[in-house]
Amino acid sequence: MDEQQPGVPQVLEPLVTRVLANNPSPFTHTGTQTHLVGKTDLAVIDPGPDDPAHIAALLAAIDGRPVTAIVITHTHRDHSPGAAPLKAATGAPIVGCAPLALDDLGPRADASFDADYVPDSVLGEGDGVWGTGWSLTALATPGHTSNHLAFALPETKALFTGDHVMGWSTTIVSPPDGNMAAYMASLAKLQHRDDRIYYPAHGDPVAKPQRLVRGLIGHRRKREGQILRLLATAPQAIPAMVAKMYVGIDSRLLPAAERSVLAHLIELEARGAVARDVGGWRLRG
Repeated sequence: MDEQQPGVPQVLEPLVTRVLANNPSPFTHTGTQTHLVGKTDLAVIDPGPDDPAHIAALLAAIDGRPVTAIVITHTHRDHSPGAAPLKAATGAPIVGCAPLALDDLGPRADASFDADYVPDSVLGEGDGVWGTGWSLTALATPGHTSNHLAFALPETKALFTGDHVMGWSTTIVSPPDGNMAAYMASLAKLQHRDDRIYYPAHGDPVAKPQRLVRGLIGHRRKREGQILRLLATAPQAIPAMVAKMYVGIDSRLLPAAERSVLAHLIELEARGAVARDVGGWRLRG
């Protein structure tokens, strides 16, 4: 893909245009991507942060066309806060995931939950919105967050994956709301679909989605194996495990890596494979 510029609409296919928010970071890559679906009337997926410049760019891309719905995949603050000002400007209803506001224990400010998110309608598995020549169907994909939804565009066999599957990195699974077992189940769910392309909220479109999903599942199984091998040598604390598992990682990403390892350990604990030890974790038995 050509290099994307913040605020500049980029047509990905006749029914899909994306607009990049200017919120790059080690966790958001080049920034959060808002997708506009439709031609004569539109859905706006993940309007992003409450940034006046980004909202202005979205309104310019909408160019006076009716907005049927503002669609939210999940309520991290780099995804949903832009819904309120966009609704005020267009009159469109906010639909999508359920509200979720927690004291976030995660590693980054932009991933904390949007406590001000108020949807006009909550969508569940199989629910949808539609317009002229397009429809969006909700697909429950918990794991990154418990309220995460993806949205299928059956007219072109595209799937808007939010943060569940990204085009540049694996997603963060940060307890207590992030859940590794749910994340793996959601990946397996996607594996049984035949989507042509993924449009993630971060990174380029994924042209070979099944291959990527297989790789993501394999990556998580590899991490699980690393954890079990490390604990087979001695009980260990999470920071010590991360130092061995993520050699050369950007230091800014270390807190995220620790949350990911914790998510794996909680899932292994539920399966009876590991147990909490004084100051760390050990193999059970």
